[in-house]
Amino acid sequence: MNEAAPNKAKYEEELRRAGVRITRPRQVILRILSQTEDHPDAMEIFNRASEVDPSISLSTVYRTMKLLEELGTIHRHAFEGGRARFEQASSEHHDHLIDIDTGDVIEFHSTKIEALQDEIARSLGYDIVHHRLELYGRKRRRR
Repeated sequence: MNEAAPNKAKYEEELRRAGVRITRPRQVILRILSQTEDHPDAMEIFNRASEVDPSISLSTVYRTMKLLEELGTIHRHAFEGGRARFEQASSEHHDHLIDIDTGDVIEFHSTKIEALQDEIARSLGYDIVHHRLELYGRKRRRR
C-alpha cells in the first residue's frame, strides 16, 4: 500500500521547513525511507543506512525518525511484542495484520470493517475521529 510514498525530496522539504539541517547521514536515512515498502524498526533502518555509509550512528537514526514522526511524515507503530516500527504516512487509511511467527506486517483495507466500526460508534452515540486496527495471526498450514 505504498501508493503515495513521499520521496526523499518531500522528506527533506519537511525537515528544512522545521529548521533542520539535511546532513549526509540524514540524506541516506531519507533515501532509505523513501524506498522502503515494509515496516522497519530503527535497527533495520540503521543496518540499511550503515551499508551505504558506515559512519551513520544509531542515535542519528532515532533522532531523524523522531523528527519525521513529530512532523507527521511517518507513522510509528508499537505492535504488540516487538520494537516500534515505522511506515510512510499516506492519505489512504489501512489496517494491519501482524504475522506472529515471522513479524511480517501486512496492510489491508476492508470497507466492511470500516462500515461496521461506524455503525457501532453511531449506535453508541459517537463519531469515530481516529482508530487503529491490528490483527495478530498465524499463517494457515496447507492440508
